[in-house]
Amino acid sequence: MAEELGVQTKRSENFSDWYLEVVRKGDFIDQRSPIKGFDVITPWGYAVWEKIQQHFDSLIKQGGVVNAYFPLFIPENLIKKEEEHFAGFKAETFAVTEAGGEKLEERLFVRPTSETIMYYMYALWIRSHKDLPLRINQWNNVVRFDTKGTKPFIRGREFLWQEAHTAHATQQEADEQVKQAVETYEQSMEKQAIEPLLLVRPKSDTFAGANYSVVMDCLTQDGKVVQGPGTHMLGQNFSKPFNITFLDEKGQQQHVWQTSWGMTTRMIGLNVMQHGDDKGAVLPPEIAPIQVAIVPIMFTGKEDEIKKACESVKENLEKLKLRVHVDYRDYSPGFKFNHWELRGVPVRVEIGPKDVEAGVVTVVKRVDGVKKPIEMAKLREIRKMLKQIQKEMLKKSKKFLRDNTQDARELEKIKNSFGFSRANWCGSAECEKNLKAETGGYEIRGTLYGKKEKPFGPCIQCGKKAEQVVYIAKAY
Repeated sequence: MAEELGVQTKRSENFSDWYLEVVRKGDFIDQRSPIKGFDVITPWGYAVWEKIQQHFDSLIKQGGVVNAYFPLFIPENLIKKEEEHFAGFKAETFAVTEAGGEKLEERLFVRPTSETIMYYMYALWIRSHKDLPLRINQWNNVVRFDTKGTKPFIRGREFLWQEAHTAHATQQEADEQVKQAVETYEQSMEKQAIEPLLLVRPKSDTFAGANYSVVMDCLTQDGKVVQGPGTHMLGQNFSKPFNITFLDEKGQQQHVWQTSWGMTTRMIGLNVMQHGDDKGAVLPPEIAPIQVAIVPIMFTGKEDEIKKACESVKENLEKLKLRVHVDYRDYSPGFKFNHWELRGVPVRVEIGPKDVEAGVVTVVKRVDGVKKPIEMAKLREIRKMLKQIQKEMLKKSKKFLRDNTQDARELEKIKNSFGFSRANWCGSAECEKNLKAETGGYEIRGTLYGKKEKPFGPCIQCGKKAEQVVYIAKAY
């Protein structure tokens, strides 16, 4: 267990140090593993991931996606089939050259992503239009030697994710799958009370081997962005080198059209960055492993009646389908309050002798610290409270994004800006590169997905005619 000292750093003083304190002291992650960047996701952090995972898994299954598992290692001969795609990961890839004390005849690469190994199998499985669409997802780990450094959850060298890979008979069907995947991620983000900005990445930042990439950029409290889920239209860029073909209804051989999409354990860190306060994490009720933490306030001679009241409250709240835990540990109430505040549990219930005598419980909301008594006969109010907390957290996230997205007509306005700048761009790769260099790391994140915006001025970098309205921010 992390030492319970509370969070010493204020977000306003040093957001990065505050974040590190919260994920460590809140027992979301333990970085003391013997390999840098290969962190241990602790039971509490993993429980948050499970809530995100379970909800998303149920959604994709409703959309006809099934789960499978593919090998961790990719032989070098397969890598060579799609060198353009692999080039985007080459600097980050781990290779195995020896096994059982002997040198391997062919190097094996630890998957940085699974297109190569999965599409080898897709070529074996798909023969006819009757085999399509093929929609497979896997929950797995990937390994990347991230050259930009490490940050718990946000940039790790091993992380967990889901990666879905679909194959379709036509481009239209694949484009529709992209749309469906984006809508599914929107539902997941709503459960996490995070309002993302849906962007089509510029060509320079499009997923290697994709025709276009749709990503969810999420604003954090320090004004930077973290990329959330991403969806990629792969076209036929993989089906041709891997020879994934099918006979259509006319007996003609065609290459399939493909998509891929993924969401990672980065979402745990993003939730902390988006919702946390100076006391620690603040978890949305929908993804909190424990929604209600009951803390007994024990007094000598009153232990049995307090414990009985705690168990009764727990039982009644669980009947309301809430996730409840009673903290009977031999620590002071203050220690326990701090413990559950750090972890972001949405509601704390305190029960002491005076509460039992009055027939009430004292309820404290994590999101704002508001404390109120609730009659034991009216515990249903806690469920209503949790729903309201979820609603208000999402509302706050939407307002935060809206309030911190501003138009920029001049480059100076972007420098040291907070959040997203909406600007005009000519589409030139040179302007994109120069903009990042001249603003100290602010970059073009993309154009709005599903909406064509009309330029409202010349290119912010070169002053020539603009072709697109883009969103610019500094990212982790």
